[in-house]
Amino acid sequence: MVAQELNFSKAAQKLFISQPPLSRQIKELEEELNVRLFERNNRQVRLTDAGTYFEKEVRQLFRSLDRAVLKTRKIALNVTGEFRIAYISSTFSSVIPNLVKYLNKQYPYVHFKLFEVATAQQILALEQGKLDLGILRAPLLSPKIKSQVWFRDGYSLVYNKDKVQIETRADIEKLKNETFVFFNKEYAPHYYNSLLEICAHYGFSPNVVHESNNIGSIIQLVRNGLGVSIVPSSLSRSHIYEELTYRPLEGLELFTEVVLASPKDEDSEITGSAISFLMGSRE
Repeated sequence: MVAQELNFSKAAQKLFISQPPLSRQIKELEEELNVRLFERNNRQVRLTDAGTYFEKEVRQLFRSLDRAVLKTRKIALNVTGEFRIAYISSTFSSVIPNLVKYLNKQYPYVHFKLFEVATAQQILALEQGKLDLGILRAPLLSPKIKSQVWFRDGYSLVYNKDKVQIETRADIEKLKNETFVFFNKEYAPHYYNSLLEICAHYGFSPNVVHESNNIGSIIQLVRNGLGVSIVPSSLSRSHIYEELTYRPLEGLELFTEVVLASPKDEDSEITGSAISFLMGSRE
């Protein structure tokens, strides 16, 4: 807390103790390590180089301890307790509720929780052991996570057929004059860049006016004639509206992979059952 606040008085207040014992504990720690962790005078407190290094290492140790505690509890509980599954909005379909129904039947004493979580946040939560299973889109680059491809998805143009008519490649090229609805760039940067690459393939740069971090919102904007979008082709089976047309973009070398991910050091029976069910229910 002192390293965070760089102020003994503020740190003591946040720790709900008085300043003298806090100062004494810091001094005792420095004596034990035989190093100075802080430079302090009447005007400021700052970490020494040794203090900066020590604080970073200690934080990592506490994160490892948290993971060890979580795993210990899971081992003790065996197949009871809580199991947390995350997905991104563009992967949600009837398969996921069916997965929960299946797991509830197999493990009636487990409380299953579903969360809609962005890819970047899922990766962090999986690394920290805060999620048991993640359903997200590649790429997934982390030495702390194991993953396997659930299915490979193509891309489709989706539009309100009363507002836009697409019959040929030339019609697609004319979309440079249309308003586009995309996923928010900060929410899904890799996916956003893939859509730009697709548009470049057809010879134009999209006029992205509306952005959202939820596929349901994107579909509704397109449905109401507020733009066109490029979405994973599998959505044509889960977001069906009479106003919409999904046109597969064929001949592209681009595709998106949906992966199933879990913490690398976890060998949970429930995770294995969940992945087996999903692999047998490919989109």
